[in-house]
Amino acid sequence: MARSNMHAILRLEINKQLITFGEIATCISNSSGDMVAIDVIKEGQEMTVRDITIRVGNEMEQEKIVNSINALNGVSVKHVSDRTFLVHLGGKIEIKSKISIDNREQLSQVYTPEVARVSQAIDKNPLLAYNLTIKNNAVAVISDGTAVLGLGKIKPEAAMPVMEGKAMLFKQFANINAYPLCLNTTDTEEIIMIIKALSPTFGGINLEDIASPQCFEIEDRLKKELDIPVFHDDQHGTAIVVLAGIFNALKITKKNIEDCKIVVCGIGAAGIAITKMLLNAGAKNVVGVDRNGAINRDETYENKMWDWYSNNTNPTNEQGPLSSVIENADIFIGVSAAGILKVEDVKKMADQAIVFALANPNPEISPEDASPYVKIMATGRSDYPNQVNNVLCFPGIFRGVLDCRASTINEEMKLAAAKAIASTIGDDELNEDYIIPGVFNDQVVPKIKEAVIKAAHETGVAKKI
Repeated sequence: MARSNMHAILRLEINKQLITFGEIATCISNSSGDMVAIDVIKEGQEMTVRDITIRVGNEMEQEKIVNSINALNGVSVKHVSDRTFLVHLGGKIEIKSKISIDNREQLSQVYTPEVARVSQAIDKNPLLAYNLTIKNNAVAVISDGTAVLGLGKIKPEAAMPVMEGKAMLFKQFANINAYPLCLNTTDTEEIIMIIKALSPTFGGINLEDIASPQCFEIEDRLKKELDIPVFHDDQHGTAIVVLAGIFNALKITKKNIEDCKIVVCGIGAAGIAITKMLLNAGAKNVVGVDRNGAINRDETYENKMWDWYSNNTNPTNEQGPLSSVIENADIFIGVSAAGILKVEDVKKMADQAIVFALANPNPEISPEDASPYVKIMATGRSDYPNQVNNVLCFPGIFRGVLDCRASTINEEMKLAAAKAIASTIGDDELNEDYIIPGVFNDQVVPKIKEAVIKAAHETGVAKKI
């Protein structure tokens, strides 16, 4: 495994009567650690507490060093932190006032008594909240922690660092104030009730890391019962970026989406949303595959979304495992599990094959194994070309819906967003290793915003001219 430049800080409590610091340093060196700095935190006649900064190659090496030190007589590791943990100390976001309060007159304007006039005006006309409160530029990032990427179901407190990170991206890329809210309930009705109760504060709701199939009902209900946009990013953000990449991949392979056989592997929230977007974009032959094989009309499914899937895809009613239905496929899109697509499967695909292996952290097939047999390869990883990353989508799409005060995010707006992302790569730049723009491409958010606003007006859901 390649060495990284990972640093960790070990707080050690050392009994000077039992062990010397030189013995500890030797132990660290023998365990493949490099000492970078030593800080004395507390010093006594018998005991000393020191922070030791070490450079290690990976988390396994860090754990080996910690275990080796703990095995020594006279020293114990009281705490371990690394640069990632240090970034999270105290949380990653904060609220700042737009104006300072330096005298009584300013205090009365922002709070009592003059604020009452503003409240009364909004009470008479609630739409004034968009002009006189944070609502016009505020998004709630809401999760129940049941489907956190790479972790699955975790406690709501444990999901907070992920939601804080999402809020940072909203601010960084689209100057949107986003508020992380992790709910201590997994009950569908309670989640819907809570979000509806919170909605007056926000101009949009970003649902995040909510497990399937509950995520479908929660989003569908909220879209019907609220007058602000509701967007489950794990579904639609992924689907939009995937479709953007597919549009550009088809340009290179000179194929039409209507003529392609497309296999989608992993029919959860993302897989279903990707399929719906493919169908809306004109795809005719999409075959969904999950653990038990191709979803087909000869089966009855407990999951009602799979019933929908069987009735709207797989036109020739193919059956069998992935290794069977992959034959002659032009496009493979995986949102499933590592290693399930084999080289033998890829060899069965049509010429100029397109493979989107998006399982994280390890894809359905590695680019190294697939590249000799495919024309275009995309993954969800940043260390390979063509990364499918939701950050390409959600800042721009929310910037657009907030600016035009859209009541919803419809299929036309999502399709417009996908085309906008694809259009950021000019024909002179487009190649097999560059079908999806980088996350720091400063054209992405403005292009999505303009496209979404245009689609919102054309479909009659924009409230602001």
